[in-house]
Amino acid sequence: MNELSLLSATDVQTSMCEWLISNRKALKLSREKLASRSTVPAATIKKFETTGQISFRQFLMLWQSLDDLARLNALTKPSAKINKPPRSIDEVLKG
Repeated sequence: MNELSLLSATDVQTSMCEWLISNRKALKLSREKLASRSTVPAATIKKFETTGQISFRQFLMLWQSLDDLARLNALTKPSAKINKPPRSIDEVLKG
């Protein structure tokens, strides 16, 4: 990847873990209750919350149990012009 970015994959992974924990707790769900609701084992949920490691399919199952999958799917659609941060020195210089 040649493009400049201040956001790493690890940063996003950490944010996703924090999002899951926050939403699970907001819904007053234990890991066991979320496991029952999502069919993702409680041990896998714990591992994701502590290490960030999970399969994409299991992540989608957790997301679906806590939020609308359409919101996540919207990230794959072309969007109207979004004010994105510059990704290269040339973009910074062009302003």
